Amino acid sequence: MRTPPGAGVGDRPPSRRVGPLTQTHIVRFAGAGGDFNPLHHDGAFAAAAGFDRPIAMGQLTAGLLAAWLTDWCGVENLREYGVRFTAPLAIGDVVELSGEVTSLAPGDGGRTLATMELAATRDGTTLVSGRAVIVVADN
Repeated sequence: MRTPPGAGVGDRPPSRRVGPLTQTHIVRFAGAGGDFNPLHHDGAFAAAAGFDRPIAMGQLTAGLLAAWLTDWCGVENLREYGVRFTAPLAIGDVVELSGEVTSLAPGDGGRTLATMELAATRDGTTLVSGRAVIVVADN
């Protein structure tokens, strides 16, 4: 079991950049999740829907954000995770994953819980915003 990270209000784990996103990323995720909507792999279909190129599944972006978070805190220390989709991630895009601890509170078993605001962004545009609650070590 991974020791919870130490964290205080205002702390920001190191951000991560992923990309550029490729068609292979999308196809692999489609195979894992079963989402074969042509919006994610067919350029002509994506164009007809108003996009200049195929877009990734929202859950792919949310999954990248969750992986970044749990790589830092350990999946066993994650208590809550929720996201809101605000813009698409497309082939060729680079996404930046980041977050900030916004509050600390007592939790179960004498543990300290940190609430974090999360974001997956592309060139300053928020693609996915989120919130997580994690167990942290007492400082």
